[in-house]
Parts: sequence; structure tokens; C-alpha cells
Amino acid sequence: MALRINDVVPDFEADTSQGPIRFHEWIGDNWAILFSHPKDFTPVCTTEFGAVARLNDEWNKRATKVIGVSVDGVEEHKGWIKDIASFAGCDVGFPIIADEDLKVAKLFDMLPADAYLPDGRTPADSATVRSVFIIGPDKQLKLSMTYPMNVGRNFAEVLRALDALQTANGQGVATPADWTVGQDVIIPQSVSNEDAKTKYGEYETVFPYLRRAKLPN
Repeated sequence: MALRINDVVPDFEADTSQGPIRFHEWIGDNWAILFSHPKDFTPVCTTEFGAVARLNDEWNKRATKVIGVSVDGVEEHKGWIKDIASFAGCDVGFPIIADEDLKVAKLFDMLPADAYLPDGRTPADSATVRSVFIIGPDKQLKLSMTYPMNVGRNFAEVLRALDALQTANGQGVATPADWTVGQDVIIPQSVSNEDAKTKYGEYETVFPYLRRAKLPN
């Protein structure tokens, strides 16, 4: 069964480009982003991993760990990381999981349960392994998304979604479409007008069910 929002994500042990990990222990008290890709030494994935590497300072500001995963092995990952660093113009500070036996891909429902990838596989053989999972410090799944093999992910959007999740969860609010840090948030319908006035001061009522306010400083 596919993972659902608020499910505790699977724990697992795996080898990575930075050594062995146990996933929940690796997350610790941080937020985490697990993102997969079809195969090492492929063009779109190189641009994606470069984008993630360049955002290293932003992940750190948000107390968020990032980790990649693919169906290739540790030695392939270590070789490919050199290309990623060259393309990105910076170090690749995050680990990449070696998932040659598809254990992680199956735990997170990134491939059919009976998937089998033969030796000499091409990226097309693992096309469905291209997902993003944002996980909270409570080890629960907060957001997931899956892209097709021929469309590179927008990691600025992943960062924006992370900001929205951390704000919504931390402040007890909701965020509107296209929200970015500093913009008005949505007051939950469970909050009365009186309580909204006390908490937010002035707020805008667009409809009785849609009220916007600035977060208190």
C-alpha cells in the first residue's frame, strides 16, 4: 500500500556514499527529504542533484537533511558525485543510498512490488523511481510528489513546500496557493473570529471561510 500523509515512514538500514545508515536514526530530530532518481550518470538527474547540492545552506537553515537514492551501487554513486560537483560548482554534501536490491524503492512504493531490474538496466527500467518525500522530525510523511523520467524536478518548489510545511505545522495555520515566507497565511476554520483577533490582531475576511492574516512577529 502506498504511503499516506501522516504515516510513519519505513525504517531501514542501507549503504550510502557516506557509509551505512539506519534511516530513522539518521533523521534524528531533523526534517528530512528523501529523493530518488532512475540511474547514475544520466543527464536530467545530474542537473537535479546539482540543484540540491547548491541549496546546501538553505537545507541547513531549515534543520533539514537531504538524501538521494537510486538502484545503483555505492561505487557508482561515488564516481557520479564527481560529475555532480563539477556541474554544480560545489561539494555534494548529502549521501546517496545504494538500493541495488530495490528494498527502499519497494518500502516507499516507488516500484511495483514484483519489479525486477536485470543487469545492464537502462534508466527506462527504473523510470518510476523519481519521487520526493518530505518527512518531519516525528518520522511522519508530510508531503510526497512523483515526476516522470523526462521532467526535471523544481527544487525551488521543494524548498517552498518545506517552508510552508514548517510554517503550517509550527504555527497552526494553513498557507494559500503559491505562498512564500513573509506572505499572509490562512486562519484555520476551527479558530473563531474572536480568537483570531486575539492571536493575529487585524485580519482580512475574504469569505467567512477564508480569512488571511500576517503571522505575529
